[in-house]
Amino acid sequence: MSTQHKPVPGLAPASLSQAQALGLAERLGAALQRRGWVMGTAESCTGGLLAGAVTAVAGSSAWFERGFVTYSNAAKVAELGVSADTLDRYGAVSEAVALEMANGVLLASSGMQIAASTTGIAGPGGATPGKPVGMVCFGFAMRGADGITSRAFTQVFPGDRAQVRQGSVVYALRGLLELIGEPVNRSRP
Repeated sequence: MSTQHKPVPGLAPASLSQAQALGLAERLGAALQRRGWVMGTAESCTGGLLAGAVTAVAGSSAWFERGFVTYSNAAKVAELGVSADTLDRYGAVSEAVALEMANGVLLASSGMQIAASTTGIAGPGGATPGKPVGMVCFGFAMRGADGITSRAFTQVFPGDRAQVRQGSVVYALRGLLELIGEPVNRSRP
């Protein structure tokens, strides 16, 4: 796990756009199709925006199986198998929960090879000590011959609720591309 409680470089509010997310989703889809892979998502603070960006790509049914929107803790437990103990110990906005969410997607179906999850504080309220508005935890999981491997990251996004959520979608798409070994230019939005 890699906690970074600082604004994301290269993701200024003005640079976040649906067109950018669509471009990344198109690249991701092409890369997954070349590999014959399928993906899924689990979202809390983004409320389905990540799955929406992916399914905005024509033909995405060939490489996107499903998305979970698990906004409540109860939904995270029931739909993704997130441990109630993990939620109690670390809170919903944590890398531990993001990891369990991403892993839960892959455990829901043996047909998926990669997954991403988002859980965070989009704002304008909800901040707690150590967890500011704009803080989002991401989980990335990949199924391999030796089982599922996963990693998590935390980022803090500037801007209002919409900008935090859109920035999270862009970050997750970039993370998925990196997960499968596709180059990502982080200096450019």
